[in-house]
Amino acid sequence: MSSTRLNYWLEFAFTGGLAIALLGTGVERHRGSWFAAFATVLAGLVAFSFIEYLFHRWIFHGPDSMYRRGHDAHHLDPRGYDALPFFLPSAILIGLTLAFAVFMPMSHACLLGGAIAFGYVGYGLSHFAIHAMRFRQPWLRRWAASHHIHHHHEDANFGVTTPLWDHLLGTRYQGRRRPPAARDRADN
Repeated sequence: MSSTRLNYWLEFAFTGGLAIALLGTGVERHRGSWFAAFATVLAGLVAFSFIEYLFHRWIFHGPDSMYRRGHDAHHLDPRGYDALPFFLPSAILIGLTLAFAVFMPMSHACLLGGAIAFGYVGYGLSHFAIHAMRFRQPWLRRWAASHHIHHHHEDANFGVTTPLWDHLLGTRYQGRRRPPAARDRADN
């Protein structure tokens, strides 16, 4: 793990560049239906959202490891620059794309890998924005609040970019609901 600002931003630059390169290569090599290409990119984004949930729930909040310790440091200082070594996500994504190429055409492997890389960059920038910005739009405030709740209830709201898997797997924070009569009195 690294906690330098340079490493933090280099990680997004490298992975963002890889996402663009993979998506561009996938589009260039694609010879089939554009609907199939679009579906592959969409599948990559959905796959990334599950990977995000899986890592956050079972690795970052799992047994003691360097990932758990790094994530614990984030919970102590949410505005810190704790990140993987800048080259590691790109290296993993290249390996994942090559593994996909064993089972599907290279164009689809690149589109899938590129979409997952794009999802990772989107996640990282979203996570940074949640902790660094104060949003004015109500829907953005609700989105950011969902993650802030996780910092106080670590067994809920593992999805940063989307609550999809928290809803499907029952880890969405519900909070305490006031009885209707108490709400009515509070509103008057």
